[in-house]
Formats: sequence, C-alpha cells, structure tokens
Amino acid sequence: QVHLLESGGGLVQPGGSQRLSCAASGSIISINHMGWYRQAPGKEREWVADITKGGSTRLAVAGEGRFIISRDNAKNTVYLQMNSLKPEDTGVYYCNANVHARGAWLPTDYWGQGTQVTVSS
Repeated sequence: QVHLLESGGGLVQPGGSQRLSCAASGSIISINHMGWYRQAPGKEREWVADITKGGSTRLAVAGEGRFIISRDNAKNTVYLQMNSLKPEDTGVYYCNANVHARGAWLPTDYWGQGTQVTVSS
C-alpha cells in the first residue's frame, strides 16, 4: 500500500505565500513523476505542476512566475511553493505521484486526500 499525505494548507491573504508538502509512504520501490492538482469550488480538478524523478518541472500557465515545484527523492516528498497568491488560487490541492509499489507489475498513480488553500482577506 502507498499513501500520500499532504500538509501546509490554510488561510492566507492575497499576495501572501504558502508552501505545500506531500510525503509518500508505504511499500515503495520507486517514484516517477510527482505533481499537484487543484479543484476550485464548482470547477473541475485542474493540473497545477509536476516534476520528474530527475527534477524536470512543468507549470500550468496560472502558476508561472509564482509557483515553484520541487522534490526530495530521499524523503519521497514533493513541495509546492506558492507566492503572490490570488483569490482565484483558492481550492483543494491534491498531490499525485506515479509509484512503483512492491508487488505491482507496473507503476500506478496515487492521490492524496487534498489540503484546502483559501486566499482571502
């Protein structure tokens, strides 16, 4: 079994910063890409950013210049540093990881339970 546990959500004022963390645990052989998605109220879940095992990153247009994704492979953890936050960044942020678990033939995508980020004054 593999579990992803997010932390770092909460209430932040517009223009502020917040750092999300997501730690993978369990019977892990290796982790390929890791990433973040978010879902705003009344909207579909959307991709925010991802990072390969080697450290190559991609960001959605909405986060360019403001968000930074990074990972610590030794800790099986991915981070999302969010700066200059806007009210439209409000939503539940979900961690995603493509994990090769022990006993599995192929890697599988796993999801965290989500962490709420609210940007409001």
